[in-house]
Amino acid sequence: MAGVAVNPVNVAYLITGVLFIFGLRYLSSPKTARLGNRIAAVGMLVAIVAVLTQSIVQWWIIGVGIIIGAVIGIYSGRVVKMTAMPQMVALFNGAGGGAASLVAAGELYKRINGNEALTFDVTFTIMLTSAIGALSFAGSIIAFLKLQEVMTGRPITYPGQQIVNAVILLLVLVGSGFVIANSPNMLLWYWVALCAALVLGVLFVLPIGGADMPVVVSLLNSFTGLAAAATGFVLQNNVLIISGALVGASGTLLTLLMGKAMNRSITNVLFGAFGAIKEGSGGSSSTAGQNVRSVSADDVAALCAYANQVIVVPGYGMAVAQAQHSVRELADQLEKRGVEVKYAIHPVAGRMPGHMNVLLAEANVPYPALYDMDDINPEFERTDVALIIGANDVTNPAARSDKSSPIYGMPILNVDKANNIIVLKRSMKPGFAGIDNPLYDDPKTAMLFGDAKKSIDSVVTSVKAL
Repeated sequence: MAGVAVNPVNVAYLITGVLFIFGLRYLSSPKTARLGNRIAAVGMLVAIVAVLTQSIVQWWIIGVGIIIGAVIGIYSGRVVKMTAMPQMVALFNGAGGGAASLVAAGELYKRINGNEALTFDVTFTIMLTSAIGALSFAGSIIAFLKLQEVMTGRPITYPGQQIVNAVILLLVLVGSGFVIANSPNMLLWYWVALCAALVLGVLFVLPIGGADMPVVVSLLNSFTGLAAAATGFVLQNNVLIISGALVGASGTLLTLLMGKAMNRSITNVLFGAFGAIKEGSGGSSSTAGQNVRSVSADDVAALCAYANQVIVVPGYGMAVAQAQHSVRELADQLEKRGVEVKYAIHPVAGRMPGHMNVLLAEANVPYPALYDMDDINPEFERTDVALIIGANDVTNPAARSDKSSPIYGMPILNVDKANNIIVLKRSMKPGFAGIDNPLYDDPKTAMLFGDAKKSIDSVVTSVKAL
């Protein structure tokens, strides 16, 4: 009996898929996240090498693309600030969606010019790839602009918005239908559908507030994964199908989990215009903060140094000030004095999933000191000091008590149950969601105003002097 022929390329693709799965598995824990990232990177390298062993029409074009991509990737990875990491994730995600659309367009033109058969399965997957990829690309660019604060982070709405979106979606479907049906004007309808998908991507993200950006970035990531998987069917490439399906599934699951963490449905996130200023609602005009008590760094140092337990609650303010290393130094000084220091991580703190974990890992904060919301909340009642560094919305007790609040019902960190609450902020300006926080009027709360890094450094100096 003759032996079964084994295709080495498909074996390489199988190895890539296994490495991607293990990479995702290890990324699920901060302790093993770096290993998971390296495993997935090796898997991608195996896939690239396998692809390059097949027939290449123009090697120099491939080489130029690899060099340009490598330079951009290495430069971005080395120089990007941790505060800009969400923006970079949005950009890279958009690049993936855009690449999928370009590949689909190229395949369509190739088949038309080569007089190849355009069967239903081919045209359907081409349009699916093009539409989803274009939507992800355009939406990711708007997400980047919001996160970079090039444009307002608040929801941008207008009358009849959903009707406009529905009409544009219908245009995408009609254009795609004509392409799938092999219309004589196939290319014209293709570009109509593609441009409509780009516009829909823009309008899809415009009404979503900055506070919901972590969820949106995750959802757009899943869209890019689906586009990549569809590209795999277009090119009959197994590794694209596997990797795209993994990204799409994991992104969708993460989106659902983050929505659950905010006690909000995905439809509410996408169509609720959370954080928009409404006439007569007061918007972000502050009625809170009338009874604010301000303290000095020396006061905070004394309070923390003689505490039994301090819980640090990091937020975007820590990221902006790049204060994670100073926070770690403060924790070290407090632990030398016998103070137990823990870190409370809210699932949607920051501007992307796991933002605070990444920052604290960069500062070599021990992984066992990081606690998820459900695990840390029971600790606040026996905590001497809750040290909040720019985490506005995820510590807002209005989520529990004020039914008129847009965040009512959202699970929060129970910092108001601590014996003492110290909030580090630059000003009394509301958080990214644009709503007031009654926590700042709590008699147990004191405000330490200023840049978070400078404030923490001053506290560290004062602790050392005690």
